[in-house]
Amino acid sequence: TSERKSGSRALLTACAAGLAAAGYSFLPSQCGKLNHRLKKRTKSNTEKVLYLTFDDGPHPIYTAKLLDILAAYEIKATFFVVGRSAEENPELIRRMITEGHTVGLHSYEHRSAMVQTPSYTRRDFEKSIRALKDLGVEPVLYRPPWGHVNWITLRMIRKFGLTKVLWDVMVQDWTADSSEILLQYKLLKRARACSIICLHDGRGRRGAPLRMLEALEKTIPVWLEEGYRFRKLQDGKNRITLL
Repeated sequence: TSERKSGSRALLTACAAGLAAAGYSFLPSQCGKLNHRLKKRTKSNTEKVLYLTFDDGPHPIYTAKLLDILAAYEIKATFFVVGRSAEENPELIRRMITEGHTVGLHSYEHRSAMVQTPSYTRRDFEKSIRALKDLGVEPVLYRPPWGHVNWITLRMIRKFGLTKVLWDVMVQDWTADSSEILLQYKLLKRARACSIICLHDGRGRRGAPLRMLEALEKTIPVWLEEGYRFRKLQDGKNRITLL
């Protein structure tokens, strides 16, 4: 009947749309995460080095406190900053550069690539690249929000000569129930030689970044006692130390 044919066409259309959406972002995102894990497994990571990375900033209060902590321990880290926040806090970007940290890109508005149109993805990259260059940063590293990419993301990464960086350790430090003790427990339990640790200094529920800072300040001395050293993910303009 005509109603049955119409229903079949609607189902086929929905299936086609779902496959297109999966091919556009979901599959590239999942393949990228799987590839990262496989690469780490095939390397002999025995050197006691940790890579501290921080997303979503800069924040006028939390990032300033974080920089104080890193300076106290003479630790160099990698900051994946949001372009809009960088424009609003230029003095913090300048401080990161002056104190020897690496500044990478984390989009302009922190929206998932899964819900971005191709034109929005292009504009976001162009605006964020321009924002950082205006602040004296030539970005080399890129971390996609939530690790999500789409086909245009991958094209823009190649266009601007960026290296995509994911993570090995995530401790859900943005959540409302991310207590200092729980965060410290997760960090010590999950970190291994050559782990890329992803923390968040720019946003979170109920002051979550402050609890992250408290946990980090207590965890760093333990890591140092265990013989760990800290590196940033980029030395010089183009030399990537990412393992």
